[in-house]
Amino acid sequence: MRIYAVADIHGKPDKIAMVREKTEDLKPDVLVVAGDITNYFNSADVIEQFNHMPAPVLAIRGNTDLKKVNHLLDYYPNTSSLHLKEQTINGLKFVGVSGTIPVPFSSRIGLHEKRIINALAALVDDNSVLVVHSPPRGVLDDAFGKFHAGCRRLYHLVVQRQPRLVLCGHIHERPGIASIGQTTVVNCSVARTGRGAVVDFESDGSFRVQML
Repeated sequence: MRIYAVADIHGKPDKIAMVREKTEDLKPDVLVVAGDITNYFNSADVIEQFNHMPAPVLAIRGNTDLKKVNHLLDYYPNTSSLHLKEQTINGLKFVGVSGTIPVPFSSRIGLHEKRIINALAALVDDNSVLVVHSPPRGVLDDAFGKFHAGCRRLYHLVVQRQPRLVLCGHIHERPGIASIGQTTVVNCSVARTGRGAVVDFESDGSFRVQML
């Protein structure tokens, strides 16, 4: 089972083209987009392009994706919104939440942290791949090299539920791999020089992550 994970595309044609090329080359079972697919405008055009990607697409909204992006993702046959949903592909459970849980940046679609974390906690277990936009607090969340911009409640949820894998973005300058207990956290942002991450799951449940 192969996942190709990206975030922070912001509707840019060069980033969309790069994701398409990598998807064609890597041949993943699923393409996961951890938010900021668009940049407020041209939402329908961007999501339609993802509908034509050569792999099924699971995605959440980030802070630059308008509310209609959730509806567009569920409208097209090759894309699906993971917002507060559970979806299983090849035996692997994916759970996600759209929007940015409050961080030090202003956001049009910031979500009330306690409410959204409580709703998410009901879906997440130690077999889940959790897809969020903001990183957990203190993990791959160094903004401008000055402060931590992740979500504290999300960090505690990960500590308590220990999902297998967390896929996130939002902090453009911190793509990479880290861990919280038994959970692997991957910031798969492509906003700068990153090209996302590939996650290969074996039949015994083990997996390996490669940053591109």
